[in-house]
Amino acid sequence: SLLELYLAEGTLSVETMGRGYAWLDTGTHDSLLDAANFVRTLQLRQGLQIGCPEEISFQQGWISRAQLDAQANKLGKSGYGQYLKSRFLSSGH
Repeated sequence: SLLELYLAEGTLSVETMGRGYAWLDTGTHDSLLDAANFVRTLQLRQGLQIGCPEEISFQQGWISRAQLDAQANKLGKSGYGQYLKSRFLSSGH
């Protein structure tokens, strides 16, 4: 395979993923649906969004609370905007 060729050439590095990571192959319609359901289940059970750029940016100090607030307000009453508001703006994080 192409990956094996890159590995043999030394142009690919491999790192074993630790606990808490999941690789989701989405190469077929069925596997894409499976991955979406997996992500949905995690989000519903944990109450956390997966892949939330604003959350990551705020936690890393790349954006301020005021910038996060502005983005949450811009997103209005969408579920994503409500998530940002409830997770970070009302809890004092």
